[in-house]
Order: sequence, then C-alpha cells, then structure tokens
Amino acid sequence: MKTKLKSKNNSISGIPKSNLSLASLKKKDKKKDKNKLKKQQKAKLRIPERKVFYHISEAEGSSKLSGKAYERELARLQVELVKMQYWVKQTNTRIVIIFEGRDAAGKGGTIKRITEPLNPRGCRVVALGTPSDREKTEWYFQRYVTHLPAAGEIVCFDRSWYNRAGVEHVMGFCTDAEYQEFLQTCPEFERMLVRSGIILIKYWFSVSDDEQERRFQSRTTDPARRWKLSPMDLESRDRWVEYSQAKDTMFAYTNIPEAHWFTVEADDKKCARLNCISHFLSKIPYVDMTPAPLQLAPRKKAPHDYVRPPHNEQFFVPKRY
Repeated sequence: MKTKLKSKNNSISGIPKSNLSLASLKKKDKKKDKNKLKKQQKAKLRIPERKVFYHISEAEGSSKLSGKAYERELARLQVELVKMQYWVKQTNTRIVIIFEGRDAAGKGGTIKRITEPLNPRGCRVVALGTPSDREKTEWYFQRYVTHLPAAGEIVCFDRSWYNRAGVEHVMGFCTDAEYQEFLQTCPEFERMLVRSGIILIKYWFSVSDDEQERRFQSRTTDPARRWKLSPMDLESRDRWVEYSQAKDTMFAYTNIPEAHWFTVEADDKKCARLNCISHFLSKIPYVDMTPAPLQLAPRKKAPHDYVRPPHNEQFFVPKRY
C-alpha cells in the first residue's frame, strides 16, 4: 500500500524540496511579497488611536444611533474630556466655548454631557438672563467680560454676546445703530480674546423646522420640561425666516479666520452631542496628563476616648425608598 511520507527535510511524497519546480517557488515568493506589501500599506494608512475621534452620522447603519453605541462612545469621549481638563489645568490654558443656535436645537443637552465628567472648579457654564437697567447702559460686552476664564479654566457660554445679532435684533430689543455697531465691533473683540491667548470655539446648532416643531410640541405635554418653553421660544416659531436671515448676516460678519463658526447638524440629538464633543477635543492640542493611580495608606485608628452621640439626638431623613 503506497503512502505519502513527510520527512524531516520537508520532502513531499519522497521527493526532496530541492527538486520542486522553480515556477511554483516563484509563485509562492510573489504571494508572500504581495501580502507583505499590503501589510505595509495598511500600516502607513493606519492613524494612531489617540488622535481618532469618530464622526457618527445617520448614514452609518440606521437613522438612529443605538442606545448602547451612544453610551459607549459618550463614555469614551468623556474620559478624553477629563484628560483634556488635566492638560488645561497643568498648562494654564484658557478656553471659551460658545453655544448658539435655534431654540430646542439641543445646546443644553450637549453642554451637560461636556461638563458632567469635569471638575466644576475648572469648568463652568455661563447662561446670562435679561440685562438689568444698569447693565443696559454699560458697554455691550462688559457683562460678558467678567465671566471670561482665568488660567486653567473652561467656560461654556449657553448663549453669549451673539444675543444682539439674534433675538435682540429680530425682536426689536436693540436699535439698528446698536445692531450695526455690534457687527463691526464683535470681530475685533474676538480677535482681542484670541490674541490674549484664549482658545475661542463657536458652535451653531442647526435644526430643521419640522424637528423644532416636534420638540416644541413634546415640551408642552411634559411637565418636567415645560419650563424650557419661554415666551421668546414661542415667538420664534412665527419668525423662522427672520431668524434665518439674522443668522446668515451674523455669519457673514463674524465668521473670521481667528474664530470660525462650526455648524452642528442637530436633528439627531445623540449624534449631534457626540459629533460636537469629538470636534471640540480635536481642536484642543492636549496630551494625557492624568495623574498616576494613588496608593492610599491605611487609615489611622480613631481615638479610644471618642464616643459618637446617640441617634435619638440627631435628625435623619426618613427612609421612604
């Protein structure tokens, strides 16, 4: 009975490897070279993971981002935000982020996701209300200047000095002269901020007419969110075109090289949040300065003469849950 044997010198069916055809050896060498070349090309195209910030759009998979995918990516980005804040603190960097856009476009939700993992002592939100009678007589930018960051701080403006180019202009809360003065002065003001060393990033949250109306209607039936419908929000429903024209003019004057406007398409709230956070991180040249894990020493024992006061002398919150 004939059998094929594989010898120690790598022969096949009793035929030494040295006797194999030269053509077959050349084919194998060519395949190896091709595979090696493909691996080298992939290695060149590969981007280091540290600098990758994924852009998740509705076109990837389905029209809505799944809850698990959203939470997973948000958690990853929030870890990067914490790393970025350590760098900001160590390097005494000053950052200003401006959030503007349509009513109900999702600015507040994005700000919340940015700030929730960060140390509130180094990151704060500024959301100013209607100016007082005294503030109305000040230089327009004066009340915003007091909220600018010091070294190692991040300030998020939930609406900003651009109120004058938006709601104040459309609703007639400022004169035409004040509006024109703002359009001329604002670029110079922002150039001064950038020259002083502040990193200034401006986001405009864009939402479609139909999606805005759907969000307004949902707020009318939700008691926990009804406070979000201000008289100005309701008035804006009937002034969609006027606000669009005001935004176009504002961009024409204030989209300067030192501080560009970045538009966030916000019909999908989850994608808008992730896209905005990832873009913000990509604009900050931070490096990971997270401190090494701490090794806690054993706790000191309490003094032997210490006696806790009796429970009946203290007031406790009732345990209802």
